[in-house]
Amino acid sequence: MAAYILRRLLLVVPTLLGIILINFAVVQFAPGGPVEQMLAELRGEGQTLGRLTGEGGGEARQPGGSGPGASSGEGGPVGTYRGARGLDPAIVRDIERMFGFDKPAHVRFFEMLGGYLTFDFGRSLFRDRPVVDLIIEKMPVSVSLGLWSTLIIYLVSIPLGIQKAVKDGSRFDVATSGVVLVGYAIPGFLFAILLVVLFAGGSFLQWFPLRGLASAGSETWPFWQRALDYAWHMALPTLALVVGGFAGLTMLTKNSFMDEIGKQYVVTARAKGNSETRVLYGHVFRNAMLLIIAGFPSAFIGILFTGALLVEIVFSLDGLGLLGFEAAIRRDYPIMFATLYIFTLLGLLMQIVGDVMYTVVDPRIDFEARR
Repeated sequence: MAAYILRRLLLVVPTLLGIILINFAVVQFAPGGPVEQMLAELRGEGQTLGRLTGEGGGEARQPGGSGPGASSGEGGPVGTYRGARGLDPAIVRDIERMFGFDKPAHVRFFEMLGGYLTFDFGRSLFRDRPVVDLIIEKMPVSVSLGLWSTLIIYLVSIPLGIQKAVKDGSRFDVATSGVVLVGYAIPGFLFAILLVVLFAGGSFLQWFPLRGLASAGSETWPFWQRALDYAWHMALPTLALVVGGFAGLTMLTKNSFMDEIGKQYVVTARAKGNSETRVLYGHVFRNAMLLIIAGFPSAFIGILFTGALLVEIVFSLDGLGLLGFEAAIRRDYPIMFATLYIFTLLGLLMQIVGDVMYTVVDPRIDFEARR
């Protein structure tokens, strides 16, 4: 198993490099980058050169051209910028130098990779802060939301799916199938809006807070009070993700159990006089849960980096999803590439963890024996 894990870890490097290279190349052709936005501000909003020279507003921002902030296709002749018409070419060159886009694309790419080896992601172009500090600041919000949502989804879906398989065709199965279909049909962000309208002061009740993970001044409260306050803030965002995520896992659990219940070894176990509980949880459970339990890391990554984005926006949770979304809108390339790097790296590592989980759930699986 150790040799298999080592091979998978070695494959992470070229995979990660290829993904970053493809996205870097795509960005070169994306219009509306930071240089163009700055030029638009200078032309349309009457900005002065004080933003570049530091006059009247402190020192000019220096994101640095050696970090991932220099990952745009902005570099090039002054004439390539439509917003540069009527401006002094020296101003445009100063803007390019300030954002680090005065170097060729391949130089910027390799300088970016050099920084990534030490997790140096440069500085945000518009927040003027180190990107790694922003990621560390936002990470607890997204991890909390993804972890609690995934745990609750599994705690609800697995018992419900087992009962649906045991009572297949009963009134319980039909009624819960209706609930599951409704949950599957409603997108998480739409259910989040509904929760805000009903319970967060939208139009009816105001039982839950609308934003953040802690109340003002909670830093001085006792631990138990802070824990309750945290749960109070997390209730609605977590519920919004759970409703959208438990339906698929419930049906997968049911189908897995029904497939195993009909096999010969289950008939043999019953013929030997084993109780239904013993047959269900002693024999069927391990085989039926193989795919479901081993998929926990991937499910966590999926909720953390996809489903949580719109929920973070609805509930004003300042997490990685909202950070990446705002960076994409503003073309803040250091944050865009840093979040892509983190998301991709975690996703690849979680796939390896998922393979390890297979062997934990079923020791008969041996990846070393595969050819």
